[in-house]
Formats: sequence, C-alpha cells, structure tokens
Amino acid sequence: MIKAVVWDVDDTLFDYSGADRAGMRLHLAAEGLLDAYDSVEQAIERWRTITDAQWARFSAGEATFEGQRRDRVRVFLGAELTDPEADGWFERYIAHYETAWALFPDVLPVLDALAASHRHAVLSNSSIHVQDRKLRVLGVHDRFEAILCAAELGVSKPQAGAFHAACAALELAPHQVAYVGDHPEIDGRGAAQAGLLSVWIDRAGVYTSADALGGPHRIASLSELPALLGADTRFGAPSTFG
Repeated sequence: MIKAVVWDVDDTLFDYSGADRAGMRLHLAAEGLLDAYDSVEQAIERWRTITDAQWARFSAGEATFEGQRRDRVRVFLGAELTDPEADGWFERYIAHYETAWALFPDVLPVLDALAASHRHAVLSNSSIHVQDRKLRVLGVHDRFEAILCAAELGVSKPQAGAFHAACAALELAPHQVAYVGDHPEIDGRGAAQAGLLSVWIDRAGVYTSADALGGPHRIASLSELPALLGADTRFGAPSTFG
C-alpha cells in the first residue's frame, strides 16, 4: 500500500518553465539586452540551455548552489563578473521571475483529493532557501510534512540516496512511497530504481515512450494520480499514455 506521495516542485507542482520564460522576457527588456538576440525566444532558449548545463554541474558536485547561479550569469553575458555583480544580476532576474509564479491548475484539486488518504512531502534538486519560500508564496507549504532539497542533503536526484532520504524523513520504506516528477530520467527512472512507485508527469507529451525507462508510470495530468494510487476519490480518468 502506498502511504505517502513525495513531490518534485519545479514543472511538477509549480509552472517553472512558464515563469522562467515570462520573467526572463521582462528581465532582458529591463537590462537592455534584447537587441543582442534575433528574438526573445532565442535569448530564453540560450538561458535555459546554460541553466541545464550549470545544474548538471551542481548535481554532479562540481559547483555549489550559489556558484552555479553565478556561472549561469557569467556564461549568458559572456563577461567576467565578480560574485557580487553576478549575484546582483541574478537577483534582478529573480524579481521579474517571481511576478509570474503560479501552480499548475491540477495541483490543488489533487492535493485536496489525496489529503485524507496519503501523507505528503517534497524532494527537490534545489535548495531549501528557494523551495521553502516558493511553497509559502504559492500557498501550499503546509500541505507537506517534510521539504528536502539537494543543496542541504548533499545528494541529488537521480541518486537513490536522495529518494531514500525522503522516505526516511517519513519513516516509510521505499515501496510504501510514490514519487511524482516531470523528468523521465532524474525523476522517473531515478525513483523507480530507488524502489519507489515512480510516477512521471508528462503534461506536454514532449518525450517519446522510449525515454521512460526503468518502470515509471506515465501520466498526462495529476488528475490521473488518485486512480493510480488506488485512492477513493472523484478523480480517476485513465491515462492518455498508458
């Protein structure tokens, strides 16, 4: 029996990609950087590519959380900035980014549906400083018994130790816990290989079925989750992916 659900945050509960695009568009205009690119979309795509590369360094233990943020700015601008200069640029970006923060529409209904039947926690590859505040601003912080983040744990997804730390915080065995996340490898295969019930949410259908290796259950909406967990709720539409 699955007794608890552990959640990823960005692009699972929180529309990170949408907020990032909107915030970067505002920030580039404010910084006078739009003329350096053929389009806003080109600039945003470059920012996302750099972000992914620097997150990979952080996940591999090659950079600190603060260091990867500063290096994102330095690479994006192609400039040798001091730490305070890089921090200042990133903080101005964050101010624009936060104006676009929002939960996905299916989040509150599924949290309500599972509130009486399952315990809930968060496991993120970010830092507690970032995610604790984000969950408070979004109004869902009190829904979770524990909030664990890679920067403080010293281990990140897809390593089994990160998932097992979340199970330990709930005092449950991995087979009693479901993990819900948006990335087929970091979340989907990582959770499955750690022994959890792995649920991979692919809202946009951007991955092929071959990307989901190692046992994750693929869903298109969180409204499918209660049926997958066997919860007795009004939800339960069959998965559009199977």
